[in-house]
Amino acid sequence: MRSKKKILQIEKSSLHPRNKNRARYDFNKLVAICPELGPFVRLNNYGDESIDFADHVAVKSLNKALLISNYGLTYWDIPDGYLCPPIPGRADYIHHLADLLSRTNRGQIPIGSSISCLDIGMGANAIYPIIGTMEYGWTFVGSEIDELALESARAIILQNSELTGKISLRRQANPNDMFKGIIQAGERFDLTVCNPPFHASQAEAESGTMRKLRNLSKSTVEKSQLNFGGRHHELWCEGGEAAFVKKMIQQSRQFANSCLWFSTLISKQEKLKGVYRALRQVEALEVETISLGHGNKTSRIVAWTFLTQKKKEEWAKNR
Repeated sequence: MRSKKKILQIEKSSLHPRNKNRARYDFNKLVAICPELGPFVRLNNYGDESIDFADHVAVKSLNKALLISNYGLTYWDIPDGYLCPPIPGRADYIHHLADLLSRTNRGQIPIGSSISCLDIGMGANAIYPIIGTMEYGWTFVGSEIDELALESARAIILQNSELTGKISLRRQANPNDMFKGIIQAGERFDLTVCNPPFHASQAEAESGTMRKLRNLSKSTVEKSQLNFGGRHHELWCEGGEAAFVKKMIQQSRQFANSCLWFSTLISKQEKLKGVYRALRQVEALEVETISLGHGNKTSRIVAWTFLTQKKKEEWAKNR
């Protein structure tokens, strides 16, 4: 019986057209610029070069290589146990929000440091500020409740000259607040971004991590490797993603005139109904839902604004 050969995908067409990660990974190039990736590259069952995506050290090395190759970084690292994000998906978030901003900029993507963004729960990896700064020259404020995550992000910024002066860091003293204590009087942001904690409990987070590892390794995993998936506050909170996003929406109303577009990732389709209900309750004037396709997984961005069309045009003119 003839064996079936996998048809290799030349380009990840589900990613945004401007995403630099659409092409298949060129491991020869990536290893050349980041030699630490080399030991993890191997031939998969289809005879194609790849890595074991269930190995958190391999994934971290791949991320570092991609950030050096595609975004011009010279240094990137995160402490053990912190979330190691998928670069292509995070880049898609930034590119789609750039398209959203273009609507009030005569169809042109706004570029430069006059565009200011806030990353709620930036993490140790600082991935959204890195991509937004390197792709579009935007400035960022990254907020965090975790001091070690801030130290990690600070090290990344200080060791990459093109990030220095473009990304500022603020510690959120009250974990129940998302904007209060971070957005200062008279400060204005064109965008807020957020990757909310997905799970509702530690047990649920560990179960999800084990399921993910089993799917990636195609074998039995007896113990959850939490350092693959992130710290507890990155993975879970009371009430899970739905409660976190609802709180964010409620608190955004207080800062209605401080931001052009608020936004967050939403992991599953069935959670949208509750999100839309919360947005109606705070009387958001416009809501946008943007689908993101990453392989077999689909997520979405939900963005909202409290500004009228006239105010949005005035905002763009002043920016």
